[in-house]
Amino acid sequence: MIVRVVVGLGVSMSAEEQIKPRSPLIDMAIGYFKKEGYKVNSENVTIEGSSGVLRHFDLIVQKGRLEQGVWVRDWNRTIGVNVIINLDTASEDVELGAPIMIGEKFSDHAKSYSNRRKISLLTKQKIGSFR
Repeated sequence: MIVRVVVGLGVSMSAEEQIKPRSPLIDMAIGYFKKEGYKVNSENVTIEGSSGVLRHFDLIVQKGRLEQGVWVRDWNRTIGVNVIINLDTASEDVELGAPIMIGEKFSDHAKSYSNRRKISLLTKQKIGSFR
């Protein structure tokens, strides 16, 4: 069965057309979390929040009873505070623990906000050097 999704101005795409290849950084993250002892879920990571909005995460990791949402942004630019706030909002909406963001580099404001809100920021270098 092919599911059709309406996108923009009446243009529709099949579910197969929307599937993007998985980023190598996501594969690195999965390896990192498994070595750290987490259970990793990389499928069915869209959850409806208490606000009624569907929230998407790249990964859901679990260690003990703590479940955390993970966003992986494989961008060639600095990740700003707005992205961290969006991750924090999505995580709170679906009642997950302190979220984790993985990226190349983070702005000073993003680091400051993450520090106050107990959001983990992991760089590509950190998870890549973990063997």
